[in-house]
Amino acid sequence: MLLSMTGYGRESQPYQDKNISVEIRSLNSKFTDIKMRVPQKYKDRENDLRRLLAERAERGKIEFVLEIKSLQGDDDFSLNVPLFKRYVVELTKLADELNMPVGDIFPAVLRLPNVVATDAANIDEEEWAAVMQVMHKAVELFDAFRLAEGRAMEADLRLRVSNILAGLPLVDPHQEERVTRVRQRMHQNLEEYLGKDKIDENRFEQEILFYLEKIDITEEKVRLEQHCNYFLEELNSPETAKGRKLSFISQEMGREINTLGAKAYSSEIQRLVVNMKDELEKIKELVANTI
Repeated sequence: MLLSMTGYGRESQPYQDKNISVEIRSLNSKFTDIKMRVPQKYKDRENDLRRLLAERAERGKIEFVLEIKSLQGDDDFSLNVPLFKRYVVELTKLADELNMPVGDIFPAVLRLPNVVATDAANIDEEEWAAVMQVMHKAVELFDAFRLAEGRAMEADLRLRVSNILAGLPLVDPHQEERVTRVRQRMHQNLEEYLGKDKIDENRFEQEILFYLEKIDITEEKVRLEQHCNYFLEELNSPETAKGRKLSFISQEMGREINTLGAKAYSSEIQRLVVNMKDELEKIKELVANTI
C-alpha cells in the first residue's frame, strides 16, 4: 500500500452561531514542512495541531488553514484606533516631505501589524472540541485522497517494473550475436595488422576469453532482476512509509541498467537499455511523490 505525498482534505461544520472549516493540502518534499494559518485566539494550540499533522502526514510540504467565521457576520476583532491614527499622521507627514501623493492609505494602514487584531479571549473548550472534530474529519479526507492517489501510483509502478523485467529476456539473443561479432572483429583487426599467418590462435583465444569476460553482462542482468523483484516485494508490504526505501532500490536498478549500457557493444541491446532507462525515470518520478 502506497500513500501519495500529494493530498487534499477539507471539512466544514457549523458550531452554534459560527462555522468551523479546516483545509489541508500537501505537495511532495524530502522533509516535513508544515505551514499553518489559524485564528489568533488559537495560536497557543498551534503546536497540538502541528503535532497531529506531522504524525499523520509523515512527510511532505503541508499547508493547513483553520477558519472560524460568525454566521451573523460579527466576527470578533478589535481596531487599535490610536495606532491607526498615528500611522495615518506619520505617513501623511512623510508623503508631504517627499512631495508624494497620499492616495488612499487606509487599506495599507489596515494591513500593518497590530492595527487590526482578532479577539484573543480565553479559548472555549467546547468550541475547541468542535474544532478538533472538524480537524480529524479533514485529516480522514486528506488520507483518503492520498490513498487513492497511492493506488493509482502503485499500479503504474508495477507496470513500469514489469516492463523492465520483460526487457531482460530480449537481451539474450543479442548477447550471443554480440560475442560472435566481437570475436570476428578482433580476429579481422589482427589479420589486417599482423597478417593471417602470424596470429597465435591459442593466445588469441585466451585474449578473447579475457575480453569477453570483462564485457559479460550476466551478473548485471541477475542483479537487475533481483532489484526489480525486491521493488515489487516492497510494494506488497503493508507499510505506508516506504518511499525512501523504494528510492534506494530504484537507484540500484539504475546502476545495473547503466552498466548494461556501458557493456552493451550492441545497438540492439542499447535500444533495450534506453527503454529500461525511460521506464526507470518514470519510476523515480512516481517514487519521489510517495511517503
